[in-house]
Amino acid sequence: MKTRTLKKDKVNIITLGCSKNMVDSEVLSGQLKANDIDVVHENAKRDHNIVVVNTCGFIDKAKEESINTILEQVELKQRGRLDKVFVTGCLSERYRGDLESEIPGVDAWFGTMELPLILKRFDADYKAELIGERLLSTPSHYAYLKISEGCNRTCAFCAIPLMRGQHVSKPIEAIVAEAEKLVKAGVKEIMLIAQELTYYGLDLYKQRRLADLLHALADVKGLEWIRLHYAYPTKFPLEILDVMRERENICNYLDMPLQHIADPMLKAMKRQITRKEIFDLVTTIREKVPGICLRTTLITGFPGETTEDVEDVKRFLEEVRFDRVGVFTYSHEENTSAYTLDDNIPAEEKERRAQDIMETQQEISLEKNQEKVGQVFKVIVDKKESGRYLGRTEFDSVEVDNEVIINTDRKLKPGDFVQVKITRAFDYDLEGELV
Repeated sequence: MKTRTLKKDKVNIITLGCSKNMVDSEVLSGQLKANDIDVVHENAKRDHNIVVVNTCGFIDKAKEESINTILEQVELKQRGRLDKVFVTGCLSERYRGDLESEIPGVDAWFGTMELPLILKRFDADYKAELIGERLLSTPSHYAYLKISEGCNRTCAFCAIPLMRGQHVSKPIEAIVAEAEKLVKAGVKEIMLIAQELTYYGLDLYKQRRLADLLHALADVKGLEWIRLHYAYPTKFPLEILDVMRERENICNYLDMPLQHIADPMLKAMKRQITRKEIFDLVTTIREKVPGICLRTTLITGFPGETTEDVEDVKRFLEEVRFDRVGVFTYSHEENTSAYTLDDNIPAEEKERRAQDIMETQQEISLEKNQEKVGQVFKVIVDKKESGRYLGRTEFDSVEVDNEVIINTDRKLKPGDFVQVKITRAFDYDLEGELV
């Protein structure tokens, strides 16, 4: 079949996986645009002739989604709807050799750190002077800001170091410059992301420098909210709590994945922390930053996990009462140290345990939301949907946390900050009216 060829290339970037992948896609988009190449994210119009799929290879479900997406794009190419299909990201980094032979319809495969090589395929130059330039795929009022690459941790279940390499911090000056560019472009909220935030600076400055980075970012004029994602609990740098308390534009919000609570599981997962140390850390965090919102994620079904371990998690949640909890089921990943263990818990049982934990958290979430009824909160407006405005408080991050349904006749726009009095509470959302 004859391929439909455009007079000028138009590139569609499809991003799968986490927000770190999204930033990589935005950087690629910025570089392509600077080389005068038409580029879009997740193009619904299908008026493009080239696709770049930025894949995720973290767990089985993500790998399956990535492969299905690649196959869909290759089929479009075979039907003459596309000229070229390129694949990059974590799945490509990890399984390139196998994938090249299994999916020959892909024009080229790239790893996670091969941006200049991707650009060469477009006869485009990597422009070093554009460091920090991105074509945002998020709404213009918020953005993710990656402060480091890779991870030095050796968690038994995790394949990220295999795909992203060792921890490499970006210099403070470069991060601040990127934040300033984002604010000039209209961004009001920045979410700091990394595989591991709290390790920041050790490689570059020989000491943890996250607190210094936060102070520097808090000084950026026009930056209203700074949010912290993916803090590792072991050897947590307590000095960042003082900065959070002192600086008004740093949200009272911390995303700290714990993965488990039961001591046998924490040891088997190589988390380098105990149940008691986690409890003490949470207590200290709440003492130093009163009213802080704590989000965590947990894994069920790790090899050797017992029903008593799951009950221990539920007891801990009832005792500590995290504001936000996400639960993943264990995925048996090649070349991780846990891969030598017997993946002996059936998938249905893993799911049942995850559901059991989430039911415990659901009650806690509803009770915590009910406590907010009658209170007034500063809310950022995200969008209008079905005739209603939806926003978030400083205690809620994008897509993973609560939304606030805003009842008003006033015309609002995304990025507006408004004061909202909460009138109703649901399991995972709030409703209120403008003050």
